[in-house]
Amino acid sequence: MLLAAALALTATVTGSTSASALSSPPPTPEETATGEMTPAPGETTSPGEMTSPAPQGSPEGPGCSALEGALPGIADKPVASALGDVPDLSSLAEAVNQAGLADKLNQAEDITVFAPSNDAFDAIPQEAKDRVMADKEELTRILTYHVVEGRKAPADMEDVTLKTLEGGELTTKGSGEDLTINDAKVTCGNISTGNATVYVIDKVLMPQ
Repeated sequence: MLLAAALALTATVTGSTSASALSSPPPTPEETATGEMTPAPGETTSPGEMTSPAPQGSPEGPGCSALEGALPGIADKPVASALGDVPDLSSLAEAVNQAGLADKLNQAEDITVFAPSNDAFDAIPQEAKDRVMADKEELTRILTYHVVEGRKAPADMEDVTLKTLEGGELTTKGSGEDLTINDAKVTCGNISTGNATVYVIDKVLMPQ
């Protein structure tokens, strides 16, 4: 009788331990992806599956030092809103608003904007500037000539032809700090905003 009782007690303890080890099911893929539970044994979760990829590279060019104070604050903003927060791009921001393009640019997905600096706008004779600013159709044509689809990294810009939203083409030459777009020099490139990559240029580009 004592032997039978001992065997029964041993069976009960062993069964409880096994049941406890199996009572917590392995996490589902959804739980793992949201970070609510740790991965099951033998499974790994790549950091890229849990966070958005960081922008590639950082701003580069001889004119970046003049902009660096404004750049951290625009990384998460849509591009038209971001332009208004960079003092050296205020003329472009004004032109975008005048043409009624702000919402279109802010809602676009993954674009590249070639952004003429204030000095580039100042180089245009005032009479010509006033005429274009008063002509919404012409202003829209000029501004959309500065935009291409896709976020272009510096490596994508070396000696290529790019089709613009206006329908024309831009030609790039050189690389790094010697990059040009048509006849305009890039003074600071690879600037990241919430939905665009921006390259500041020293001239206003005119559609061909």
